[in-house]
Amino acid sequence: MHTVIVYESVYGNTRDVAEAIAEGVRRTDPGAAVDCLPVSEANADTARSADLLVVGGPTHMHGMSSGISRRMAAAAEGHKEGREEAAADARETAEGPGLRAWFHDLPTTGSGTYAAAFDTRVDMPRAGGAANGIAHRLSHHHDDVVAEPEGFIVEGNDGPLRAGELDRARAWGAGLV
Repeated sequence: MHTVIVYESVYGNTRDVAEAIAEGVRRTDPGAAVDCLPVSEANADTARSADLLVVGGPTHMHGMSSGISRRMAAAAEGHKEGREEAAADARETAEGPGLRAWFHDLPTTGSGTYAAAFDTRVDMPRAGGAANGIAHRLSHHHDDVVAEPEGFIVEGNDGPLRAGELDRARAWGAGLV
């Protein structure tokens, strides 16, 4: 089985969840080929080569990020003392393609690939989530969404992940296999 995990991450939390999901897939199926890629490195051929396509991103303004929300997050990160490296990573992510653009460039003549969606989000009333929008786009591209969209909790707007979320992500990834 070939699993491709595509993620967008501004602060690194979504990347950490994606990598934990990959670990869960590998634990369940040690022979699986697993590619865990930032959205900037994923292309349509990579996505369509998957037997299982898992896509995730951060929640910004109640849903999937946009160019504006990524630039706002990078600017906010740039104002924090002692976070120069994180600010540089956030600026690079903000300037690169996000999931919305990636989906736009992905052909809608999907191959019926199995798929799943996840996000990172804060645990607050009406905070929203990106996973439902990601799952909707996967379905629109004729992928067979095999799991309910999943949200993984971050503390504060930029993290860290809540204790236990990486273990939960590993278990979720294992369950997708």
